[in-house]
Amino acid sequence: MNEGIQIVPLTKEHVDGVIEIENLSFSTPWSKGAFEMEATMNKCAVYIAAVAGSRVAGYGGFWAVLDEAHITNIAVHPDFRGQGAGNALMEGLIEAAKKRKAVSMTLEVRASNEVALNLYHKYGFKAYGRRRGYYQNNGEDAIIMWKYDL
Repeated sequence: MNEGIQIVPLTKEHVDGVIEIENLSFSTPWSKGAFEMEATMNKCAVYIAAVAGSRVAGYGGFWAVLDEAHITNIAVHPDFRGQGAGNALMEGLIEAAKKRKAVSMTLEVRASNEVALNLYHKYGFKAYGRRRGYYQNNGEDAIIMWKYDL
């Protein structure tokens, strides 16, 4: 991992950096208001940021529902890809889920997103289903993945 990257709880001060990454990473990005609400008001939401100096290098989050953690989003700024930020975020999310007493984690990922699929497989996620036409912008399928051995 890049020694200059630290994992910290996401705060309102990180949101502008998160929005920059959202816009660079996704065709249908979440709004600034959505992230501010997630970071400050949603009691089920847990979000973390990967920071390098004063920059947000990446972020990730999940919703804790009963004993499950549903990863809602994870992304790394293009300037920091391939430097360990994705690994650090996954490790941070798994640790945060364990602290919330989750026993499993789930997520959806674009079927074509090989980089993300490889990252999730590395951390023990397995494909258990497919949501046909899940992504509204292009009708792409989502792979449903689970990790049961937290």
